[in-house]
Amino acid sequence: MSAEAIERALRGAETMGVAPGFVAVARLPDGGTYEGAFGRRGPGDAAAMSADTLFWIASMTKLATSIAALQLVEGGHVGLDQDVGDLLATVRRCPILEGFDAAGAPVLRPSARPVTLRHLLTHTSGFGYVFMSPDLARYAAHFGLGLDQALALPRLFEAGERWQYGVSTDFVGQIVEALTAQGLDAYLKAHVFDRLGMSDTTFAPSPDQAARTATMCLRQDDGSLAPMPFAPPPPPNPMLGGGGLYSTAGDYLKLLTALLNGGEGLLTKASLDLLTNNQVGEIDCGHLESSHPMLTNSFKPMPEVARRWSLAMMRNETAGPHGRSAGSVAWAGLSNCYYWMDPSADAAGVLLMQILPFADARALDLFGAFERAVYA
Repeated sequence: MSAEAIERALRGAETMGVAPGFVAVARLPDGGTYEGAFGRRGPGDAAAMSADTLFWIASMTKLATSIAALQLVEGGHVGLDQDVGDLLATVRRCPILEGFDAAGAPVLRPSARPVTLRHLLTHTSGFGYVFMSPDLARYAAHFGLGLDQALALPRLFEAGERWQYGVSTDFVGQIVEALTAQGLDAYLKAHVFDRLGMSDTTFAPSPDQAARTATMCLRQDDGSLAPMPFAPPPPPNPMLGGGGLYSTAGDYLKLLTALLNGGEGLLTKASLDLLTNNQVGEIDCGHLESSHPMLTNSFKPMPEVARRWSLAMMRNETAGPHGRSAGSVAWAGLSNCYYWMDPSADAAGVLLMQILPFADARALDLFGAFERAVYA
């Protein structure tokens, strides 16, 4: 489909109350590109959404952090199957939550199996998110822990038993910092972002970038959107490798394009294969159960498709419902930011907006329409 036809397909969403505004970019199967910005940066905002608008991309950060980890594996600094408890005492000491006793107190036990870098990268480590696990939410409520204390939560199971989305990649970011003796921001800037010209991807937006940042909105019961205060803690607070980055749609497409082009020096072919191929065997991946409705809805992407996990992304083993090929990879960010990458079709797409809760039905419909338009 031509860029003009994709524009027409997305333009209709402006009147459907999906978001105050959004940006969509794509690498098309015919080798062309598409870039479109729609609406405003926030409710009642006079500033139009533009290609250089910044978004908090949340868990889309995980891809960059996973690339950093694989670079260190290539350099011999760490092994994929190395016990990361040797690098992070927090991981080594983390107990497993067995359940709750009759009085409602958590029951914990020591783990019997080490956690490896591979477990962290595939989300089979047992670590979860408090807002995506009723058990962790109950544990946090018992001890009065806030959302900002997620790294203090116990694990849910022994490493390798199953898939559970969570803070694993935040620990990967700490491993990168421990092995390189520098902040995750500095490492990613030097070894990923600067190499690809991703000048608007950062943990701490400058004043100029902050002025170009879209407003976070919360979907109301009546379907409307209201602005909400939002600002993750900037450095020197921990730079979360699992969700701390701001970026633009164009910057993120540069990263996906580099991977489609064979890595462009970021990774060897062997590492790129690990980044995109199934690394969990027959373990089903991708189902998210909400325990915090203001932050996320429950979400099971492409329920009719076999879903696995690489060392960074969800992989669909059979063709997706909107056009992507079998073997494509994809993921998302909490603020209803989405992407996919299709090596077979040499295509990729990025759709960014700033809406909570995650897995907003209207946003998902828009993402599906965008994907269908790219492949039409």
